[in-house]
Amino acid sequence: MSEYYLYRRGNKGNWYIRGTNPDGRQIFESTKTSVQATAKSILREKQNERENELVFGKKAVVTFDYAADSYVKSGGSQRFLGSFDGSKWTGLFGRFEGRKLKTITQSDLDRAALEAYPNARPDTRNRQFYTPFVAVWNHAVGNDWADYRKWKRPKKPKGTNIVVVSSGRAGNKPVSYDRAAEFVLAMSPANAIVMTILFYTGMRPIELFSMDCADVDVKGRWITLRTSKTGEPRGVPMHKALVPLMAALKKRGGKLVRQWNDRPFVVREGIGGQMKKALSGARKRTERVDARTGKRIHGSGITDVSPYTARHTVSTQLVANGVHPHIKDQILGHAVTDMSRHYTNLPQKELIKAIDTLPTVKAWLDAPWMKDPVGLGRNYAGVDWVHGSGTRKRGKA
Repeated sequence: MSEYYLYRRGNKGNWYIRGTNPDGRQIFESTKTSVQATAKSILREKQNERENELVFGKKAVVTFDYAADSYVKSGGSQRFLGSFDGSKWTGLFGRFEGRKLKTITQSDLDRAALEAYPNARPDTRNRQFYTPFVAVWNHAVGNDWADYRKWKRPKKPKGTNIVVVSSGRAGNKPVSYDRAAEFVLAMSPANAIVMTILFYTGMRPIELFSMDCADVDVKGRWITLRTSKTGEPRGVPMHKALVPLMAALKKRGGKLVRQWNDRPFVVREGIGGQMKKALSGARKRTERVDARTGKRIHGSGITDVSPYTARHTVSTQLVANGVHPHIKDQILGHAVTDMSRHYTNLPQKELIKAIDTLPTVKAWLDAPWMKDPVGLGRNYAGVDWVHGSGTRKRGKA
């Protein structure tokens, strides 16, 4: 194996380090400096790392950002890990940039989490800092770059007199189907279709956005998800109320659900907020009207409904209807049986029977876009679907 050495094109520009690493791979890295003395110092540090790796292995030299970069390239989510803003790294990348894995301690992790989220609740710090850190660490362990550790995570405060004030964020608790209907009917057809399918399947929004029409078996009332959050394909039962809607969408082909301009939703981890304007509009349209002034009362609309509300609502309603917890978990993708794992495209009667226990709302089912989702997909929101006046068309985007 060759030693590392400095190289520069001509007499100007930054110095580069070239050579072969202990894995036998050629390296060509910039020192990011044109000063030779500084470049030599960086070279010596790199050579020391190379010698340590040759003697002690990868565990002696691998840094957190190296492991994190490998984790992302292998398919892991970069959400909460951070990004490069042009001058420095943010998030976890920035907190542990250049730190060798072997030098990171529990106190380092706790201190960094508090610095990153000083006013956050323990569960927020756990979700947005500890969880991605542990995911990167476990990836490093799998590559024999680090030793396994059981990292301690922040705990919720104990005691019956501890009151945690929640922000009341939409999507973290269920609503009644009557309330959901009022909200959905205040949306444009394209967005209402998305919400309707979510409320009568319990799917995750990203799963629905990824679906093709070919994944729908209308006759068998069954949906086959080829990818899911767990990494395994799974089958999802379809409520009988969705049959006319799904049949019409399937004829169109391509992506099952689309935006009002006929473009598919962007499907990528960490990309959210695609229905933000639609949700904001529906919240305003459901505001109560002041009897004296005839004006809407600001903030009085339905604010506790979002795409993820549907999943919580389905779960809660199935429990209330007496559906066995294991059946409920299969519908939501929390539990997998040998049959569901190997026969994801085969409709399961007990799951279909369970999903049919979800209540329906007549005004919701009678909305014109339930039967003609393709023809009415470009229509505006804010029209009276119940009385058939939903006829205004959008212009081109």
